Amino acid sequence: MSTVASSAAARNLVLAFGAFGVGTSGYIVAGLLPSLTAELHISATAAAQLVTAFAIAYAVGSPVFAAVTGRWERRGLLVAALVVAGAGNLLAAVAPGYATLLVARVVTAVGAAVFTPAASAVAAELTTPDRRGRAVAVVFGGLTVALIFGVPLGSLISQQLDYEAAFLLVGVLLLAGAAAVRLVLPNVAAPPAVTLAERFAVARDRRVVALLVTTVLACLAAFMVYTLVSPLLAATAGVSGGTVTLLLFCYGIGGAIGNFAGGRAADRWGARRPVLLVLGVSTVVLALLPIATSTIPGAAVALFLWGLSTWAFSPPVQHRLIELSPGHAGLTLSLNASAIYLGVGLSGAAGGAVLTSAGPTVLPEIAAVLTATAALVILFFWKTRLPARPAREEVPA
Repeated sequence: MSTVASSAAARNLVLAFGAFGVGTSGYIVAGLLPSLTAELHISATAAAQLVTAFAIAYAVGSPVFAAVTGRWERRGLLVAALVVAGAGNLLAAVAPGYATLLVARVVTAVGAAVFTPAASAVAAELTTPDRRGRAVAVVFGGLTVALIFGVPLGSLISQQLDYEAAFLLVGVLLLAGAAAVRLVLPNVAAPPAVTLAERFAVARDRRVVALLVTTVLACLAAFMVYTLVSPLLAATAGVSGGTVTLLLFCYGIGGAIGNFAGGRAADRWGARRPVLLVLGVSTVVLALLPIATSTIPGAAVALFLWGLSTWAFSPPVQHRLIELSPGHAGLTLSLNASAIYLGVGLSGAAGGAVLTSAGPTVLPEIAAVLTATAALVILFFWKTRLPARPAREEVPA
C-alpha cells in the first residue's frame, strides 16, 4: 500500500473512531433500557423519550450548526464537536435524575449533530470520486461498530454496574477520539460560503426532498423497533438480560456488513438499485420479525438480516446526495443527518405509543409499512428534476 493510500486509510479510521463514539452515545439507550427503568423508576416509554430528546436536538441542530460553523476549519470543528459530545456523556454519568439526564442527552446531540455530517463531507473530500461511497461507508462503519460493540458493551456494563458507568465510558471514548482527530487529520479548509438563497435552493430540489423523506421513513421504521427491542424479544422469545445483549450483537454484525456492502454497491452500480433492494429486504424482514423471533436461533438470524438491510441504506443515499449537490455536500449531508434523527426522534414517541396501545409485536408490522412507503417514494421521485435547473445524469462509478 502506498504512503498516500495509508494516510488516507488512517484519516478515515480516525473519523470512523469518532463516529463510533458518537454512534454509541446516540444508540446506547436501547441497551440501557432495563437499567434506566429500574434505577430511575420510570416506564420503558419514558426511557424511550431519552432517544427522542437526543434525536430532536440533533435534527434541529444539524442544519443550524452547519450554517453557524460553515466557515470553521474542518479539523478544529470535528475536535470541538467530539469534545461537546464527550461532555454531554460525562454529564449523563453524574446526572442526579431524569430531568438532568434529558439535558445531558441534548448536549450530546449537539456535538453529534456537528460531527457526523462534517466527518462524512471531509471523508468524501479527501478521496477520489470513484471511492467516495466507500470513504463515506468507512465513517458510517464507526456507527455500525457502535451497534456491534458499543451498545451491547453498554448493556453489559449497566447490568454489572449501572447505566452511569456506561455513559462515563462513552464520554472517555469521545474525548480520546477528539485527541486522535487533532493528531492525525490535516487542516481542512472550510467549504465555500453558501448564501441563504443557495441553502433554500438545495432544499427545493425535489430529488433531494424525496431522499430526505425516504430517510425519515426508513429511520422511523428501524428505530421504533430497535429502541424497544428488549420488550419485543421478551414477548416473542421470552428472553432478557445477557441473551438480549448477544442478539443485539448479531444485529450489529449484520449492520457492519451491510454498511460496507452498501458503500461498495453504490460505487459499482449507482445508488438507486441498492436503495430499493435494501428497502425491499427490510420490509420483508420486519413483516416476519414477530414470527422469526419466536426462538433464539430465529431471532439471531432475523436480527442479523435486519441489521444488514438497515445499515446498507445510508451509504448509497449519501452518495446520491453528494452527487446531486457537489458544491454544497456538507449542507446537504447536514440536512440528511437531520432527516435521520427526525426519524429517530419520531420513533421514540411513535414506538412508545404503539407499545402502550397495541403491544410490542405490532411494532415491526407498522415499521414494514413505513419501509414499503419509503420504497414507493424512491420509485416515483428518484429522477424528478426542477424545470429551472440543468438536467444531470447519474454518473456511473
